[in-house]
Amino acid sequence: MQQPETLPIKNWSDDDKPREKLVQKGKSVLSDAELIAILIGSGSRNESAVQLSKRILAAANNNLNDLGKLSLSQLKAFKGIGEAKAVTIAAALEIGRRRRGEEGKIITKIQSSKSVFELLQPLLGELEHEEFWIVYLNNSNKVLHKAQLSKGSITGTLVDVRLVMKQALELGAVALILAHNHPSGALKPSTADKQITQKLKAVGETLDIKVLDHLIITQKEYFSFADEGVL
Repeated sequence: MQQPETLPIKNWSDDDKPREKLVQKGKSVLSDAELIAILIGSGSRNESAVQLSKRILAAANNNLNDLGKLSLSQLKAFKGIGEAKAVTIAAALEIGRRRRGEEGKIITKIQSSKSVFELLQPLLGELEHEEFWIVYLNNSNKVLHKAQLSKGSITGTLVDVRLVMKQALELGAVALILAHNHPSGALKPSTADKQITQKLKAVGETLDIKVLDHLIITQKEYFSFADEGVL
């Protein structure tokens, strides 16, 4: 329940303190648990919103990316979290994910494998399924276009080489960078990863379109075929 404004802050309920802290000191000083507490608004008779938020975060390895992967059912499994609170948490974390995606769009020129990772990690890093993407570049390594080519594991999805090259020619691209994610977190390329890389590289050479790299992207790391000398 909202406390009267005339009541000293030190006597406000624990649930209200994070809100006041944000107003007085700014959002950057709040902990992850305090921010989540503001979202859920209240805890229970035996647990403040901050304590409940800390418990939820602990179950997600104190990692907001891991928390963002929890389903509504998993969130509702925590005592004190009903559907409304679960939806609020999920929506806020999805906004955060999309914001990172918008930041990735700022990258217009590829200067290294890290540039590719920063461009695509917001789109691929947290997915629970595999997606294969192509980044099309001009002769100055500026990004002309980036597009999802397929969804699902490479072994279970037909990567349409003709479609890749058709789009490259339409865009006037002279180079490509391949990328896909590994939801398991494993960075080691599979046999299928290597085969599709070589296939696209060979077809590209006949059209004078270079495959510059192939990245395997996970939540926090990446593997670059070019950097590791396996391209």
